[in-house]
Amino acid sequence: MNFIEDLIQLIKEKKSVVSMGLDPRLDNEGEIPQYLIEEIKDPNKIIIEFNKILIENTYDLIPVIKPQIAFYERYEALDALKETIKFAHNNDLLVILDAKRNDIGSTSEAYAYSLFKNLNADACTINAYLGFDGVKPFLEYKEKGVFILVKTSNPSSAEFQDLFSIRLDEIPNDIMEYKVENRILKRNYLQLAELIHDWSKNLIQFSNFTNLGVVVGATYPRELKKVREIVKNSFILIPGYGAQGAQAKDIKNGFYKSGLGGIVNSSRSIIYAYHKNKNYSQENFGKAARDEIIEMSKKINREIMN
Repeated sequence: MNFIEDLIQLIKEKKSVVSMGLDPRLDNEGEIPQYLIEEIKDPNKIIIEFNKILIENTYDLIPVIKPQIAFYERYEALDALKETIKFAHNNDLLVILDAKRNDIGSTSEAYAYSLFKNLNADACTINAYLGFDGVKPFLEYKEKGVFILVKTSNPSSAEFQDLFSIRLDEIPNDIMEYKVENRILKRNYLQLAELIHDWSKNLIQFSNFTNLGVVVGATYPRELKKVREIVKNSFILIPGYGAQGAQAKDIKNGFYKSGLGGIVNSSRSIIYAYHKNKNYSQENFGKAARDEIIEMSKKINREIMN
């Protein structure tokens, strides 16, 4: 098994670059249907039943799912997460576990083992703020995928990611401020994209892509275009479609003319589609999710194939 090889194969077979985000929520109207909560009671069992119904209704339409680990930890439902990953694999789906882990080397080793060995995810998201020594332990699982946060979809990402910075190796470490003259400055997210490009150079490629990818929000189409130009051999995981406001035209620059290069994730807009469309009952939430994915794929394919 090799994540990027399997992902490309499934994208071609299913003619889809859609990822279904499995973010179970139990607390409010319009989330997991109330009838499941009332019938089952146990959060672990509620969540796995909810996820299984979604997968059964959509597995033939998508190559990958993306559970967000925080929601499973929130409800003490890691058993449901493990069972969801196993069920996804049994239904011809890959799993990107959205965990955003990172720390110093030894702790990153433990995180990587947990995500890839204990939970059996095919890929994960990580934060590279600590530098390469926090990334390397994940890359040692050569068959697994890693997506590094570069430009995230939330509005306040600009507070740090959009700041300008410059690498000045000749400046002593004890200098905390430096006046810049006649220097070319780049935003932090572009500096990180260039680092990721460098880290990818010695990795194995399949169809010109490595297992080291990046995360760029669909809510930032101009930034997505620039990052695509830098990380030429990386797949881009593109969240923010649907509920966060991004549309099909916003993700086009993340893809090559072949239709490869990106995965577009939508969570709430798919799994809770029954609530926004009153033509579906609670019991038909799986059908609503299926129809939402069909429509989403049509719109995206129309953009990335032209």
